[in-house]
Amino acid sequence: MKHMLIAAASMALATSASAQNWDMPTPYGDSTFHTQNISQFADDVRAATDGSLDITIHSAGSLFPHPEIKSAVRNRSVPIGEFLLSQLSNEDLAFGIDSQPFVATSYDDAAKLWEAQKPVISELLAEQGLMPLFSVPWPAQGLYTNGEIATVEDLNGLRFRAYNAALEQFAALAGAAPVQIEASDIPQAFSTGQVAAMITSPSTGVNSTAWDFVTHYAPINAWVPKNIVVVNQRMFDGLDEATRTAVLEAAAAAETRGWEMSATEAETMTAALANNGITVYEPSAELVSGLQAIGATMLEEWNATASDSAKAILEAYNN
Repeated sequence: MKHMLIAAASMALATSASAQNWDMPTPYGDSTFHTQNISQFADDVRAATDGSLDITIHSAGSLFPHPEIKSAVRNRSVPIGEFLLSQLSNEDLAFGIDSQPFVATSYDDAAKLWEAQKPVISELLAEQGLMPLFSVPWPAQGLYTNGEIATVEDLNGLRFRAYNAALEQFAALAGAAPVQIEASDIPQAFSTGQVAAMITSPSTGVNSTAWDFVTHYAPINAWVPKNIVVVNQRMFDGLDEATRTAVLEAAAAAETRGWEMSATEAETMTAALANNGITVYEPSAELVSGLQAIGATMLEEWNATASDSAKAILEAYNN
């Protein structure tokens, strides 16, 4: 009996020693479909590994602020994390091609762009000891304002919320004044007058209760930006083969599920904006042509400074 108890205790200790707990920071709140998808990913990994790999989600920037998540994964402060891919555009413009206005404006276009982008992104991240697990798009970006915007000139002078370098440039070229604001700070930024307009997804609009501070929304479908989940390569390699396989299979399922969730989200959240009193209107031809002209200018400037690998993405996408 004594020997049986010792053996059982030894097995329990071995199981405990082999189990791993991974902390995973994400930038967005629990109600965001990206976070919900990632929570399912963590559940899938936990189930597939019988709990030997337990991923704890720290949402809404509660563990690391959004701009610090990639670095935290790189320096192994955490093994895994999520962030907006275009935040890395200052490292290489290849990271931000999905946020170039009017390059990819539909889910089909976004999927084609990701197919061209993924090999380049994977190579760039590998140089930093990181490996992409999956990427999921936001719904196409729309314009939130107080009052209808008929032409680009109507944006002149407005303080405009930005979340990456491309949107800063876009706002400036439209004559607006860009201000960097994280998604979680949008309501406060509008209420305090830091910003008066924004381009973002219908998901972010609903999650920030945009009807409390703006009156109009135009689905201009300017671009389809993506979030990416990355893992530290060294920490991933430290897992046993069965666990690595479980993570990769759960990641593949999360990418497929996430794209489907995003498409559903685009419809339901746009309807939710209208149901909560926001006027949803089709942008005028004059506004669209003006915004597209800004996009064309930005793409010319992008091509002038982009790396060869970034240009290869655009060439593959256009062919």
